[in-house]
Amino acid sequence: MNLTDLVKNCKRIGISGHENPDGDCAGSCCGTALYLRKVFPDAQVDIYLEPMQECLSRNIPGSDTIIHDVNENEEKYDAFIVLDSIPERIGEPEKLYREAAVKINIDHHMTNPGSLEAQCYIDGHASSACELVYDLIKKEQIDVDIAKALYVGMVTDTGVFQYSNTAESTMRAAGHLMSYGFDHSAVIREVFFERTFLQARILGAALSGAETALSGKYIFCCFDREMMEKLGAERKDLDGISAQLLLTEGVDCSVFFHESEPGIWRASMRSVLVTDVSRAASLFGGGGHVHAAGCTISSGIGEAMKAIRDEFEGQLRNAGVI
Repeated sequence: MNLTDLVKNCKRIGISGHENPDGDCAGSCCGTALYLRKVFPDAQVDIYLEPMQECLSRNIPGSDTIIHDVNENEEKYDAFIVLDSIPERIGEPEKLYREAAVKINIDHHMTNPGSLEAQCYIDGHASSACELVYDLIKKEQIDVDIAKALYVGMVTDTGVFQYSNTAESTMRAAGHLMSYGFDHSAVIREVFFERTFLQARILGAALSGAETALSGKYIFCCFDREMMEKLGAERKDLDGISAQLLLTEGVDCSVFFHESEPGIWRASMRSVLVTDVSRAASLFGGGGHVHAAGCTISSGIGEAMKAIRDEFEGQLRNAGVI
């Protein structure tokens, strides 16, 4: 795929990614927008995303141009690009994508099946959507802002290059982006390691309330609405909890459940070696990667938790680790 050629005759280009944008989603959307605005200065390039964590907006160039609400009377876009997601998970901007003449989907989630109606660049083995964007743009057009935006996504989706999705190509791309001179160590500290005091308290509550099962290979925690309100927690404050749970010795898979609204639960899943958490997420229409996935649960949470545990148990038994 040649991204530049696909949109070269487009005067209005829209860009969006999944709901509750993380570093890779926001970084890939902003990096793409900055690139297209530079290459096609006469084109209108709009980014649609939900609000993100302040540490991300502070570190991702172009985030100050993000549009949070879709105008019901918005003029149709000549092209619309969905990054780091299937179109069905981007929320309100999906209708703008459906109406666009040229539809483009760039994603690294292995559960994304692609679509015949869109130009798709999907690689489930890539570290991040930002790495895919890096592959698709002309390197001579990269500047410090584009480089920093894409680097944020690579850092967050690889866990600072420690996850198994980190490949030689990832490190080469990240190294090239670092050469543009932004403070890469500050980016890592602020977007991956730092937490607000509230987020630290929420993480502490999650660790205190966690339980293990399946011979210590599975760890999970569950926050209902009462707990969310007691802690003053919002969805943006919950990032990284499932990954932190996974750092427990002997654990292979983790899930953090939280009730996002009455009767609606979200599950964030992570694993180390054996467990394919995307299979558990797919039970409820979710998806993701082998070692990182998620889903939304609208059925009874008790039954859902049992179904996920049963899926993990089957995989762990088949692997001979329990």
